[in-house]
Amino acid sequence: MPILKIARMGHPVLLREAEPVDDPTHPEIRRLIADMVETMQDSAGIGLAAPQVHVPLRLFVWRDAAGASVLVNPELAPLGEETESAWEGCLSIPGLRGSVRRPRRIRWRGLDAEGNPVEGEAEGITARVMQHETDHLDGILYPMRMEDHSLFGFTEELARAAGSAPR
Repeated sequence: MPILKIARMGHPVLLREAEPVDDPTHPEIRRLIADMVETMQDSAGIGLAAPQVHVPLRLFVWRDAAGASVLVNPELAPLGEETESAWEGCLSIPGLRGSVRRPRRIRWRGLDAEGNPVEGEAEGITARVMQHETDHLDGILYPMRMEDHSLFGFTEELARAAGSAPR
């Protein structure tokens, strides 16, 4: 399976809304998912959306304790009003981090790689990754969500200023 080229900030594919996936079981979609998982792992990422690999489709992969997962045609909704700020990075914006406020808990639903409906709830880092990747499907990059751009910078500089690396 090939490692896919990751689109970087400035590429138009990252700024458009992605199209729904008609058939998650189609061989090309299965191959895309497998290649995205390998690309995410090779890049030491914890999430990767199809537009980031130049494919404007509504699907993303992410890593959690159970391994790699996929969500096709995701729909997310906040659970409650509690939010939290945390450092985010992005494979499409290498070397930079920013503090982004997001809902702490979400409800999600979509399709798995077999085309079966799946749904659940997520909180903490999993909820953050799912929101970040869904933003990619809507043409939104995390700096667009930032409230305070003084909390945006190169990872190395932020680490020096704080005495440790932001996460």
